[in-house]
Amino acid sequence: MPIVRVALPVPLPQVFDYTAEDASEEDVGRCVRVPFGRGEKSGVIVALPSLTDVDPARLKPVRHIQREVAALPADWLALVAFAAQYYHAPLGEVVALALPPGLRRADAVASDERDPWLEVTDAGRAALAATRRASAALALVATLGSEPPMRRSAVRALPGGAAVGDALRRGWLVGRAAGPNAAAVAAAPRLTTEQQAAVEAIAGAGERFAAWLLHGVTGSGKTEVYLRLAERALVAGRQVLMLVPEIALTPQLEARVAGRFPGANVVSLHSGLAEAARSRGFVQALEGRADIVLGTRLAVFAPLPRLALILVDEEHDASYKQQEGVRYSARDLAVWRAHQRGVPVVLGSATPSLESWMHARSGRYRLLALRTRAVSETLPTVRSIDTRRMPLDEGISGPLREAIAARLARSEQSLVFLNRRGYAPILSCPSCGWVSDCPHCSAKRVVHLADRRLRCHHCGCDAAIPTACPVCGNQDIRPLGRGTQRVEARLAELFPEARVLRLDRDAARTRAQWESLLARVAGGEADILVGTQMMAKGHDFPRLTLVGVIGADASLHAADFRAPERLFQQLMQVGGRAGRAHLPGEVLIQTEYPDHPLYRHLARHDYDAFAARELDERRAAGFPPHTFQAMLRADAPTLDEALAFLETARALALESGRSPLRVFDPVPMRLTRLARRERAQLLVEADERALLQGFLGTWMQALRAQRAGRELRWQIDVDPLDV
Repeated sequence: MPIVRVALPVPLPQVFDYTAEDASEEDVGRCVRVPFGRGEKSGVIVALPSLTDVDPARLKPVRHIQREVAALPADWLALVAFAAQYYHAPLGEVVALALPPGLRRADAVASDERDPWLEVTDAGRAALAATRRASAALALVATLGSEPPMRRSAVRALPGGAAVGDALRRGWLVGRAAGPNAAAVAAAPRLTTEQQAAVEAIAGAGERFAAWLLHGVTGSGKTEVYLRLAERALVAGRQVLMLVPEIALTPQLEARVAGRFPGANVVSLHSGLAEAARSRGFVQALEGRADIVLGTRLAVFAPLPRLALILVDEEHDASYKQQEGVRYSARDLAVWRAHQRGVPVVLGSATPSLESWMHARSGRYRLLALRTRAVSETLPTVRSIDTRRMPLDEGISGPLREAIAARLARSEQSLVFLNRRGYAPILSCPSCGWVSDCPHCSAKRVVHLADRRLRCHHCGCDAAIPTACPVCGNQDIRPLGRGTQRVEARLAELFPEARVLRLDRDAARTRAQWESLLARVAGGEADILVGTQMMAKGHDFPRLTLVGVIGADASLHAADFRAPERLFQQLMQVGGRAGRAHLPGEVLIQTEYPDHPLYRHLARHDYDAFAARELDERRAAGFPPHTFQAMLRADAPTLDEALAFLETARALALESGRSPLRVFDPVPMRLTRLARRERAQLLVEADERALLQGFLGTWMQALRAQRAGRELRWQIDVDPLDV
């Protein structure tokens, strides 16, 4: 009887063998439901081996093979296998991460009837015949929710002169309803000389692998370069994968992509989608019916049989790195996938990561520069406000207040940027010294005055603001420091005639709320914005001409060696929101260190000099990207348990005898206590990636053989961002 080898979502670095009476090689890559322990689990068939190490009499039969959906292709299986190998995670857990919930459950479909929602033109029927299973797939995901499958459309003209009918015959099925309500093709703006050169360079390199770093200043039109390249791929009947770092960035980009390509089937994939929508989009990508897949980091796993181009916007953003479970980097996997498929990948940023910048300088990546803005004639003026001897009014200096008043007089918008939400970071008692500690974490509960709550931003612990000190009964308890809510309240008092709008994760907890806030800003319904890092990228407001930055200095003294890089990126990104149209922009940074090199480079918009300085400092200190790291983290009910495990792990590492390897002592994490668990970490470092990877493979085997306490948990983080 045929044997099927299945990857299951269990924390074990192995696959499991079962029998399947009717299995064939066509079933490799199909989702399957199998008995496991006393219950069932769903996984993916990764092979049909001729032999097994298990006694054949002990092999159990599979319960169901999901044949209603096309099998996951070989290149997709290779992608998840590489991710599992590089990040030293169980294959089954990577597969479970990459699949949408509906497919992961391997649900059976009751019938194979053609979906009545599906409508195509005669021009598209030949292409549709190649994907006959799409109807059943749509029926499968329709069982997960009430959203109807997307309708097909009639033939219409594409930008650039190609007919949609031609694209249909090549497999490009149109995904938007035709008729008077259909989206109009957005007019493509005239390219600047630099944009045109970038498009021609990438397109001229042909359909083969190359990693391009598109370094463009804020407002230089990187998105337009993406759209021109995507247009070429679509006209050729191919697919495009476009990654963005955060869900909050997708609405504006979705609208722009849909407006430019109203005939294309643009599929969004991110964790904020309803289960049915995410499953449906994944199936459309798998069946070759999605033309553009636009999404966050998990979209890197979308199966794309006609893939021609990968675009990674804001490639420097830390959101591309998963920080729990399988700790993968979607940006790095995108580069690997482009190499695997032999297609170009474009990494775009105004402030590239130092890793990508070094690759570009060494020739591993190809560098393209956009040094001028596409619409505005000049970059915003950046000035530092020396606050060392200057009184501040709830963090607002006199020069910043005057600059805001000047914008109000001209009916222009201002943004006050403070990357700390809430009203104040601490509530304290001046009498006995009590502070609003979180009972579950090594952190303070933040004062949220709008709903009168103390809230931990790490574990979510929530309580009402006390009317008196819980320790001594003093009623004169007071907030210390400031967050966006406190600044918002003071600005409303200083400018009573102005409409002050706060944009942070407290004001926008859902995508609908976020879109509503952005619409109010774009519609001119706000004069002064108060925002966190959510406002630092991806947004274009023509009347926003002033950005004032509060509280930037804290990052200059942070223990994390990446803090200056992140601060520079953040300030350049948020400063880029100013003066993006024909109105001149200005950025005012309040600081007690106006002569700091970081601020001087920022004032000159000189990323090159900043990056060179940072890379020199990291080379001298032996930090990435000149070295390669892995972080072993452990958490347990007590800190001693976590440290004891890491001491054992360190001893095992030293026994390996790999002399170029550096194994550091276990230490408590900066946020030692999180959600009632104590955390510690152990850093391992090498000068060569291959040496580190070779060591990690052996080390992980030795660690899994240890008998750790039942309450202890550990995980490995390769190429960690937080050390």
